[in-house]
Amino acid sequence: MKHTKGGDVMKLDTIGKNIRKFRLAKKLRQEDLAEKTDLTTNYIGMVERGEKIPSLETFIKILNALGVSSDMVLTDVLETGYTVKNSMLNEKLEKLAPEDRNRIYEVIDTLVKQSKQILP
Repeated sequence: MKHTKGGDVMKLDTIGKNIRKFRLAKKLRQEDLAEKTDLTTNYIGMVERGEKIPSLETFIKILNALGVSSDMVLTDVLETGYTVKNSMLNEKLEKLAPEDRNRIYEVIDTLVKQSKQILP
């Protein structure tokens, strides 16, 4: 579902899917999130399905209850989404042992070189 306002298209279903993903990662039911945010379970479900867009105040309540930042939830919606994904990837790589990290860098380097050969 897409919501158009003033020419801007917002991917509501993506925002909702990300909220759902973080809720499930925290092992919370919709009922749990509703209770933490003083919202109804029905409303949480509508947000997760992209049927409703929360107000800024409600969005912040949801983020605080999930313990996530707005850029994490909006990563696939914002034009700067790749920057967020890169920083999340960097966080994961930093946790690895140096030899494992170097191995992953080598794989990425090989994939980039191969894609340059395939794509014009």
